[in-house]
Amino acid sequence: MYRYDHYDQVLVDQRVAQFRDQISRRLSGEITEDEFKPLRLQNGLYMQLHAYMLRVAIPYGLLSSDQLRKLAEVSRTYDRGYGHFSTRQNIQYNWPRLQDVPDLLAELASVQMHAIQTSGNCIRNTTSDHLAGVARDELVDPRVYCEIIRQWSTLHPEFAFLPRKFKIAVTGAPTADRAAVRVHDIGVRAVPGRTADEPHGFQVLVGGGLGRTPRIAEVCREFLPREHLLSYLEAILRVYNRYGRRDNKFKARIKILVGALGIEAFSEQVEAEWAQIRDGAMQLTPEEFDRVAADFSDPDYAALEPSDLFVQSLALSKDRALGRFVASNVLPHKRPGYSIVMISLKAKGKPPGDATAEQMELVAELADTYGFGRIVVAHEQNLVLPDIESRHLPELHARLSALDLAEPNIGKVTDIIACPGLDYCNLANARSIPIATRISERIEDLDYLHDLGDISLNISGCINACGHHHVGNIGILGIDKQGEEFYQLMLGGSPSDDASIGKILGPALPSAEIVDAVANVLQTYVNNRESADERFLDYVRRAGFEPFKEQLYGQPEHA
Repeated sequence: MYRYDHYDQVLVDQRVAQFRDQISRRLSGEITEDEFKPLRLQNGLYMQLHAYMLRVAIPYGLLSSDQLRKLAEVSRTYDRGYGHFSTRQNIQYNWPRLQDVPDLLAELASVQMHAIQTSGNCIRNTTSDHLAGVARDELVDPRVYCEIIRQWSTLHPEFAFLPRKFKIAVTGAPTADRAAVRVHDIGVRAVPGRTADEPHGFQVLVGGGLGRTPRIAEVCREFLPREHLLSYLEAILRVYNRYGRRDNKFKARIKILVGALGIEAFSEQVEAEWAQIRDGAMQLTPEEFDRVAADFSDPDYAALEPSDLFVQSLALSKDRALGRFVASNVLPHKRPGYSIVMISLKAKGKPPGDATAEQMELVAELADTYGFGRIVVAHEQNLVLPDIESRHLPELHARLSALDLAEPNIGKVTDIIACPGLDYCNLANARSIPIATRISERIEDLDYLHDLGDISLNISGCINACGHHHVGNIGILGIDKQGEEFYQLMLGGSPSDDASIGKILGPALPSAEIVDAVANVLQTYVNNRESADERFLDYVRRAGFEPFKEQLYGQPEHA
């Protein structure tokens, strides 16, 4: 993984010192909260409902075991003993005291971490496939390009004050989008070269996003030679910076600009801007690519026999807990004898995405003991141990079970993505965490859970869609109705290759009824699917909403 050079470390250390001075002036009353706000936002510090929240960057989700230990230590020293992993592959601390933030950031800087550009109208943390570097279907390791983008975008003077926040995602798998590139401002997808002699390039998508105006990104360029990646991204950002609306923050995202101009006119603007800079200093030379790629070379894998049959036997084990865990949470690795282990942060009754200090320390220890000291944060708010020798899976499962980290529900309906909601966020209209915990507790029968197959369920406490409710197979949006918490139920969303925006099923439901409604939707699917092989999303697309409306509302005309 990438290691800071001298310039990185100096930059981060200087930023800590600068922010320490700014906080000191705020505490002394020298500057007001209004004057302090743009300064703290440039350092990832939000004011939430009850306290400050600090969002820490985890570039493309990749952590070393030492970094995860430091995150655990920080949570114990400066927070309340836990952290919340977000859909941007970052971690958030919900209770730091303002006077402690400089020391907290200094601790992070000691392990090459920071909170720069985790907030504000700038280029946020570039996210990627959580199986990057180990997936069998990968064309190229996307983390190399994520790191190149990170170095280009960090404190880029031209893009520090964009019309609105800006998000980029990169995937190296041409046929399996695990990075949700179609719901980003820019999605970058590796594709094969156009000839046998040409290296891979990129398909570039623009104008995706969720929030008030959900939109699926459109193709801006079908094939971009890899040496032109940065100059093309710069051209897109320049067009957005020039024409993006600044008079209305609700219409300031690039998706609104793309929608207003149309993708053809927008692409023409980008191509015209790109023509002026494409052959300049931003060309990605083979030497520059090799410099960055060297930090992402494979670890020292052992020469092992293939283990697929062994893993399959574990999934059928008489030890039902182990069998369910392997069947649900263990994925094939590109190297023989190794497996990828998904760690669910969605145990029954627990807030989705939260991990205690003790849990983080255990995961760091397991990464060192059974892998190569690497951990990945998935945008679904789970953790990944990417390099585990398959023979160690039973003992790994036992150790995870001891700290409630072996929930066998990856990709299942209780693997819920949820924002912090009204329990923490001053923008929220309704709570998300209690709904998520009630749904997971409702589905007690693990056999039933696994019989349901792969279903995504996403919850947001407001229209800003931090819980990605628009692209859940089942989406739940909290709204306010005359001071009461109600929830809209949506069906048919997907963030993947078949990306789609879910549609509202019917009238919003009160908090007391939403969990029963979800159970009703699931039972309707089970009762009417063609076979156990028909996915929930496929059934919704085939049968439409009428079966669900009739069961949930009693009369179809309530639609």
